[in-house]
Amino acid sequence: MNQEPTKLFNRNYLLLFQGQLVSRLGSQVYAIAMVLWIKDATGSATLMGLLMMVSAIPGVLLSPMGGAIADRFSRRMILVISDLSRGLAMLIVAALIYTMADSVNLLLGTLFVVAILTGTVTAFFRPAIAAAIPDLVPKDRVVTANSLGQLSLQLSVFFGQGLGGTLFRLLGAPFLFLINGVSFLYASLSESLIKMPEVAPKEELSLKEHWQAFVLDLKEGFRYAWNRPGLRELVFISAVINFFTIPAIVLLPFFVEDTLGVRVDWYGFILVSFGLGGLLGYLFAGIVRLPGRPRMYLMLTFMVGQSLLYGVLGFMPRPIFVVILAIIAGFMGGYITVNITTVLQLSTPSEIRGRVFGLLGMVAGGLTPIAMGLSGIIADALDQNIPLIYAVSGGIMVLLSILVALLPQARELLAFEVKPGDRKGPPSGGATPQQAPAPPTTLPF
Repeated sequence: MNQEPTKLFNRNYLLLFQGQLVSRLGSQVYAIAMVLWIKDATGSATLMGLLMMVSAIPGVLLSPMGGAIADRFSRRMILVISDLSRGLAMLIVAALIYTMADSVNLLLGTLFVVAILTGTVTAFFRPAIAAAIPDLVPKDRVVTANSLGQLSLQLSVFFGQGLGGTLFRLLGAPFLFLINGVSFLYASLSESLIKMPEVAPKEELSLKEHWQAFVLDLKEGFRYAWNRPGLRELVFISAVINFFTIPAIVLLPFFVEDTLGVRVDWYGFILVSFGLGGLLGYLFAGIVRLPGRPRMYLMLTFMVGQSLLYGVLGFMPRPIFVVILAIIAGFMGGYITVNITTVLQLSTPSEIRGRVFGLLGMVAGGLTPIAMGLSGIIADALDQNIPLIYAVSGGIMVLLSILVALLPQARELLAFEVKPGDRKGPPSGGATPQQAPAPPTTLPF
């Protein structure tokens, strides 16, 4: 049996953290290289959009399956196999682009196939890593571990996107694809050295029995998420709020050039500002620890505040004001994201945690492609009146955030706390904060 972790920066967590940091850097460089290569080779923004959509769909459809697999099989092996397969796929793309640079249609087809493959693998990878984190660090350090994970993601975005264009110009797409492939292989090797509590099949089952067990696992995950006090309402309202944040990002290039009337360079500056704010929010969540109820009230305030900022974004007269609002909105969103992730990890029993995260991924991500498509259609129907779209979206987000604040069970879930020594979380029926009290030093949510 694995020994209970006693410190945050233990061997197993560090193996996971540094491996993910390297692979995330590679992924960001790859994302820039892929976009620039498609632009140079085809000049088609439609193809770029389709490629992003195709890569997102498997994650939406397969998240529940990925969660069920994460609860039934070795999470460590899921991580290892996922990064290994993505690394090999990237190496194949690099080799094809290097040797067959003139075969644009073949290379585009390969990129679409790889996008589907990596999207599918990611659907299994994300629930497994989310379910594994609480088993790798002390219970009272889970929020810090989540904050560090988000920190590594933001650092990879800053450095990967910041250097991606220059590296593309100097080294070319094949070499950057090669770097991404090697980064995934490195992460896979690092994960193979991790020791964590293993979840393995209890016995050898036939294919039919495996399928029946899988269906039962899915039903159990749905049943838990549906019956958990406050979880059902919070998840669905959050998914709808996320739906109305999409236009702010999708329509941002039109807002920058047509509404603000400034150079497209500001598009990148504003995106980085959202990321910078998010990074500050992650750090704040990891450093500042509040008791359950003050923490909950701060989260609800941030939800309303972030929604208001999205609503007024379109009426800013100068890009520097937009940058300031983006940093503040990103900060609020970063704080909310870390704490929602933590409360779900801590309030969900380990044996069902993967299924719950898989289901949440499906619900949260399922509306995103629809929002992306509708954003463009509605913008054109309104003669690209971006400030109006931002205002309506932000107003709806404010109303939904207030609705969350008015639901007692949602507030109780947001204020959830556990004792530092309790590693199992509440029973499947769900414990309220009153049933599982904790001292003021409990992790913030």
